[in-house]
Amino acid sequence: MELRAYWQILWRRWLLVAIPAAVVLAVGLATYSSPPPAYNAGVRFIVGQEPSTRADESDEERLANWQASEYIVNGLTDWVRGGQFAALVSRRLAEQGLDVPAGAIQGSIAADNTRSMMTLSMTFGDPAVLAQMITAAAEVLIEENASGLPQLGGQPAELVQLDQPVVNQIPAGLLNQLELPLRVALALGSGVGLALLAHYLDPTVRGREELEGMGLPVIGEIPKK
Repeated sequence: MELRAYWQILWRRWLLVAIPAAVVLAVGLATYSSPPPAYNAGVRFIVGQEPSTRADESDEERLANWQASEYIVNGLTDWVRGGQFAALVSRRLAEQGLDVPAGAIQGSIAADNTRSMMTLSMTFGDPAVLAQMITAAAEVLIEENASGLPQLGGQPAELVQLDQPVVNQIPAGLLNQLELPLRVALALGSGVGLALLAHYLDPTVRGREELEGMGLPVIGEIPKK
């Protein structure tokens, strides 16, 4: 079938094409509500071990200390993502009179590391609560990290906080902005399929080409005007 024939079918049955998209658009506009705001805060740490006080420490020993710090930051990053860290943060917040479940804390945490530097970030819907959460998480990370690093034999790793966390609002994601247009586009595609199905099931002959395609000779044709 030629492209022009498809266009004629869709033009003839444009209501079937337009109605699903119009319904989806109307329902989407009637029920639309802007996504709730989300906020993010992050803080960076330099992670290492307590330096040696020996005056005769060799360059190899200093290098080993730096290399060990990379392994430590990898272990701390994994620990921060787990449930034990979230439970410790939740308990510390409870001591401050703020009830945030460990599951909510674990779901809000993201952690990454590059060599000896670790980045801890958290996302939450309430900026005031988020500020307390990130502060408590930094305190737990600095003061109670020994429980996440059994390789150190109960000795905590040395963490230096590089900056203070700043709470920022996260802009709405691209998916939220495109959700309604994508739904309308899918409904429009469904309308096209519905129009083609209706044409396939319709026994009406609308042109001499259809008769000739069935092998029937056309003796005459009455023009529209």
